[in-house]
Amino acid sequence: MNLEIVSAEMSRKEDKSYVGRTIFTLENHKAPYEITFFSTRGTEWDYSLSFAGEPGSEEQFLETDALLENDDDVYNQLLDAALDKQEIVEE
Repeated sequence: MNLEIVSAEMSRKEDKSYVGRTIFTLENHKAPYEITFFSTRGTEWDYSLSFAGEPGSEEQFLETDALLENDDDVYNQLLDAALDKQEIVEE
């Protein structure tokens, strides 16, 4: 399944936690998705998946969520895209 990254961002908050997001599309899916990442230390990540804009097919959404749960390469590609855009904050 072809994945295209539309945009990505990552920032580090004052409490040293990380918050980022990647907007992406999947081949043959009508709606784009947004995955939001959160980590308190930058080592273990929580994520939330949603539609990036107008809602699409619930079946395709569930298929995408299962893809993220089962395919580490896809998940890591999306996380890496956000990490690559991380804002460097001077301390």
